[in-house]
Amino acid sequence: MQTPRDLNERTLADAWDDLKAHADAGLPLQGDAYRLAFADPEFLLRRETRGIRFQLEMLKPDLDQQAQGVANTIVVFGSARFVSPEAAQEQLAQARASGNTQALARAERDVRNAGHYEQARRFGRLVAEHSRRLPEHERLYICTGGGPGVMEAANRGAHEAGALNVGLNIALPHEQTHNPYISPSLCFKFHYFALRKMHFMMRAKALVAFPGGFGTLDELFEILTLVQTGKSEQVPVVLYGSSFWKRLINFDLLVEEGVIAAADLELFSFVDTPEAAWGAIQSFYRLENGTPG
Repeated sequence: MQTPRDLNERTLADAWDDLKAHADAGLPLQGDAYRLAFADPEFLLRRETRGIRFQLEMLKPDLDQQAQGVANTIVVFGSARFVSPEAAQEQLAQARASGNTQALARAERDVRNAGHYEQARRFGRLVAEHSRRLPEHERLYICTGGGPGVMEAANRGAHEAGALNVGLNIALPHEQTHNPYISPSLCFKFHYFALRKMHFMMRAKALVAFPGGFGTLDELFEILTLVQTGKSEQVPVVLYGSSFWKRLINFDLLVEEGVIAAADLELFSFVDTPEAAWGAIQSFYRLENGTPG
């Protein structure tokens, strides 16, 4: 005897099969009042159904991560523009051969910044190797924005250690695609920035922010604001690359001008090695062989 769940799943499958057959036949997807609401793309994409789409972007990654045992993540942010050391060296060789001074200057900068790529890769591996020794429900998983650069590097480090890792990609006008090192079953694509950022925080036990641009700053300061205002529980926020961050932002000035409290400077720390980043997280939680609760 079929259960109500079986019948419901069969009905849903039949609805999508009908829609697919319609598309395969080359028929235009015109408005159809008789089509089931959840199998009607035009209806789901209307402005009035935006709230439903919010719910779907909230639920899909949440349920999929629950099903795969992903309860604790270390979120890694950073520039999408940094390339691997191998790619940087190749670009440098091409720039030298071209004789173009501007291209050479850019290539030399990319070689320097490729160090951040390699360090994010090492950090991802450190987290994965530590978690591999733990029971499944206590493991920490690398989670990134799913794109290239630092995000790719952190996913790559975890992937090379044989660990599941998460990518929360975003649909952008310039067609950013996910990097190849994310576990396929944990590679998600978002339309709404707000829902994506919420998912970053839902399972985060720490944030490691490598040098980056507007996106990195947006994500970093949203998290700092949530923690500062008590909207989110405090987690270690680690700024990787002390020279970059201290040149970019004069945090002491914010205290001197009275726009933040001196205690707010304790919401984050600076590090310069993958080991120090992992050590800051371990120290925050007094973590040796376990996982933050």
